[in-house]
Amino acid sequence: MQCHVDTAQAGERPAAEQEEAPLLAQQPSSRTGLCSTRCGLALVLHVSLFMAYTLRVSLSIAIVAMTNSSHPYGWSGNAPNGSHPGFAQDAPVYNWSAETQGIVLSSFFYGYSLTQALGGYCSGLFGGKPVLGSGLLLSSLITLLVPRAAEFGISFLIGLQVLLGLAEGVIFPAQYTLWAKWAPPLERSRLMNVADAGCTFGTFFALLVAGIICQSLGWPFVFYIFGGIGCAWCLCWFLLVYEDPVRHPWISAREQEYIVSSLAHQGSCHGRYLPLVAMAKSLPLWAITIACFCTDWLFYMLLTSMPTFLSSVLRFDLRENGVLSSLPYVGNGLGHILAGLLADFLLARQVLGTAAVRKLFSALGMLLPAIFLVAVPYIGSSSAVVVLLTLALTIISMTGAGININHIDIAPRYAGFLLGITNTFGIVAGIIAPTAVGLLISQDLQTGWRNVFFVSAALNLFGLIFYIAFGSGTVQDWAREDAAVQ
Repeated sequence: MQCHVDTAQAGERPAAEQEEAPLLAQQPSSRTGLCSTRCGLALVLHVSLFMAYTLRVSLSIAIVAMTNSSHPYGWSGNAPNGSHPGFAQDAPVYNWSAETQGIVLSSFFYGYSLTQALGGYCSGLFGGKPVLGSGLLLSSLITLLVPRAAEFGISFLIGLQVLLGLAEGVIFPAQYTLWAKWAPPLERSRLMNVADAGCTFGTFFALLVAGIICQSLGWPFVFYIFGGIGCAWCLCWFLLVYEDPVRHPWISAREQEYIVSSLAHQGSCHGRYLPLVAMAKSLPLWAITIACFCTDWLFYMLLTSMPTFLSSVLRFDLRENGVLSSLPYVGNGLGHILAGLLADFLLARQVLGTAAVRKLFSALGMLLPAIFLVAVPYIGSSSAVVVLLTLALTIISMTGAGININHIDIAPRYAGFLLGITNTFGIVAGIIAPTAVGLLISQDLQTGWRNVFFVSAALNLFGLIFYIAFGSGTVQDWAREDAAVQ
């Protein structure tokens, strides 16, 4: 399968055929028009990642209603008949300890880490569209089974979360394989960040709505509703998305030629051979990997544990918890989009080179959130704490135009596989972080949360220093097509 495409297939379609085209078929009014096919792909990927994150985050807020206290780590006022005040009375409630809940929340990442590299490799061989679509469909079906798994026992729920992680693990690497075929270099930041913003907007939606569903319908309906919508969206995915510009039946010849010519230098996608030894020796790749680990620790810590912090330390009820937990992700989604636009502007105007842009946005996205986290334990106002956490998760989105896109800069032929590798290291942080939070706060709540924030800030600072020292913005020699060993 080739990443480059043949312009000979780019013919003008009849007007009637163009009028019947779906979302991705709209012709661009200009090279960078908002109605271009590649912008349509960014929108569809945005919704797909939105759905993926509603599925993975739903348990983080629903577990508050599933357990026999209003939050995992503290308050112990059980309601009559085993239900919480304000929750649907027929929803089952389970007696899970703080450590058990931490294991449940982190079990997703065990599966998620196993299919990252495999998803990148398979999407390079078979295409990003079928790999991503299959992963999202399986994730939706698995989500529908969560209430029944919880009834069977904690072991079944943990196993199902591992399966959910396995299914979702292929989604991000497959997305990068698609963008390697669709995103011109000077538009990568904006297109990929618009798509990635779906992650944080999906998190916002899940945290906001899941609490309301728990109180009005019962926590099982969180999984029924989100899983059902996910299955329906997968049909749209397979109808709207095409693997590359050549295969798209309604793309204009002008846009197809523009995309093809801008990506001609990167050559074909990888085959069965991968230069694993050269990858292992690459300092720029290690710089991305270590930075991803450090920043993902902070992100996953807040993603899975922020509802617990708001309820156990700041004493918000479940409805307030859902609203306040979701607010930082609105800023994060908007930050992704703005960072992408600004990064592409700097590159297009040649204000900074590729490496300088990636390091600048990584520095902003890693240093400032670390400062905010250090300040949180010393702030007496709950409102001020929410503001700082919102700013931290907003500004961390700047890394979307830095380390996150850097894979395609240094090795476009292997972008999906490399994303799978670096994401695997980042997910290790996701495995450790929730469990570490549970252990740190199980003895002393205030001191434990302070240590959680300090560790996250220190890791971010270390990762930033390493990335600035060894990061690169140019295609590596081992990633060039003429360097491949056939």
